Amino acid sequence: MALSDDLRDLYQQVILDHSKSPRNHGQLTCDCVHVHGDNPSCGDEIDVYVKFSDDGSIADIKFDGQGCAISQASASMMTVKVKGSSRTKVNTLMQDFRSTVMGEGSIQDEDALGELQLLEGVQKFPQRVKCAMLGWRALEQAIQQAEEAKC
Repeated sequence: MALSDDLRDLYQQVILDHSKSPRNHGQLTCDCVHVHGDNPSCGDEIDVYVKFSDDGSIADIKFDGQGCAISQASASMMTVKVKGSSRTKVNTLMQDFRSTVMGEGSIQDEDALGELQLLEGVQKFPQRVKCAMLGWRALEQAIQQAEEAKC
């Protein structure tokens, strides 16, 4: 899909907004799962902290780290979308986001993605796909750790 000028402007505004004023930025000090992720090819780093509810949903999530605007904005947008969500919904979001930024596979719930769809343009730049996926990969690892620990 070729981005129109209006969509490109919106993409830039959303990325800049989330990277300059990230949502859910910081650390959780409670009993939570902590995962560190990095992208050695560009130097992006992220720490994701996830507190799970008794039913397995995400009660709280925060991230910390440094990196490019895309990695930071994607992590910020991710935390907004998954906070309070069930693991089933989070798994669907992860799959749909991966399909969106990699340009492969089908989208199960386009409406749930919301502004995350604006990151679709990174699929043209493989190095940027890694940036956009960094926080999501850390979240995926956190969920796996929680499942193994039966959180």
